[in-house]
Amino acid sequence: MTEGSQAEARTELDFGAIQKVLVVDDSRLQRRILVASLKKWGFEVLEADSGDAAIEMCQTNPPDLVVSDWVMPGMSGLEFCRTFRALDSEQYSYFILLTSKSEKQEVAKGLDAGADDFLIKPLEADELRARISAGARILDMQRELSEKNRMIETALKELRVAHDAIDKDLMQARKIQDSLVPELTREFGKSRVSMLLKPCGHIGGDLVGMFSPGVNRLGFYSIDVSGHGITSAMMTARLGGYLSSKHFEQNVAMEKRFDKFYALLPPEQVAEMLNSRLMADAGVEEYFTMVYAIIDLRNGHLKMVQAGHPHPLVLRYDGRTEFLGEGGLPIGLLSDVSFQQTETYLHPGDKLLLYSDGFTECGLEGGGLLEEEGLRQMALDCAPGRSGTEFLDDMFWRLTQAVAPGSGMDDDVSAVFFEYNGP
Repeated sequence: MTEGSQAEARTELDFGAIQKVLVVDDSRLQRRILVASLKKWGFEVLEADSGDAAIEMCQTNPPDLVVSDWVMPGMSGLEFCRTFRALDSEQYSYFILLTSKSEKQEVAKGLDAGADDFLIKPLEADELRARISAGARILDMQRELSEKNRMIETALKELRVAHDAIDKDLMQARKIQDSLVPELTREFGKSRVSMLLKPCGHIGGDLVGMFSPGVNRLGFYSIDVSGHGITSAMMTARLGGYLSSKHFEQNVAMEKRFDKFYALLPPEQVAEMLNSRLMADAGVEEYFTMVYAIIDLRNGHLKMVQAGHPHPLVLRYDGRTEFLGEGGLPIGLLSDVSFQQTETYLHPGDKLLLYSDGFTECGLEGGGLLEEEGLRQMALDCAPGRSGTEFLDDMFWRLTQAVAPGSGMDDDVSAVFFEYNGP
């Protein structure tokens, strides 16, 4: 049969992935009969008269289909099948054993050795062709699956490379975000400000800060940008510039007077300025909640603005507690919004806690949220004998213990803890 007639016959029969067939039989006559039929159907046929010779051929030129006799001198068809399956090959080959044995135990031995199908001698050409067609369908599916797995593996490798690059960028972004809060605690005379910032991921949308333009004048804030991730983190970086603790000329909460010193602006004015800046940027959809407070350390006079942020908690020196503020709208939602200022006096020994809703809206193990009363009790439990960052660390530890095991924190957690100890 010519190559053209072989291709034509193959097109009519369509054996799919099976193109190359290896016939293994010690009987020359049996090989001739098989090879004649296989070539007639359009296959490229290889021959071997023993299992050892067949293995040598398969190492360099693996076939798509093996048709092997069971009973052969030297290496039997069963041993050949085991050895063939042990070869390091990138593709799967279909294996048909020819046998005169039809007992179930013998068939089981063949399957254990790695055979895919059996044919009982003497062979019928139609049955052989049907078994090859069945094997071709299986091989087609297997090769298609292997190709899809290869594509998936390639895609996963590409994703891992992209993920590693993103992870590296996020780690660097975390360092930049950490630089917005260069110090977590600082003393101002006898008083002290301590801060906590715990993003739920690499980076977050919470921001805390403090600044002092001069003796006895102090401002501090707690901010929570809407959403999570990169966009929120970029907004915190922007807000960190607006409320810079190092570059007073860029700080919107300050005003230079007489070209000599900086003064703290009223908190409600600062909120309105920030709101105007955000509303002027048409491409910015994020908003944020904030508590910003200023205090005169000489007399404990505290002024603050609450813009949608949780109510600050005052821990009085005599054991009383109270929540401050009237609520208010977040910054960046509506234009031309006015914000209300809240005033109170702190006495020596009083403490003020600003915190994000990562505390109060934390889901508890037993169900429900921590809420304000839970926060109040947690603060009272932490207050005795603890101060500064130790107090905040204890608060955060208790919060992590209150959530359901294995659930982790699903929101950023931040806080500012101010301890007033007189002028």
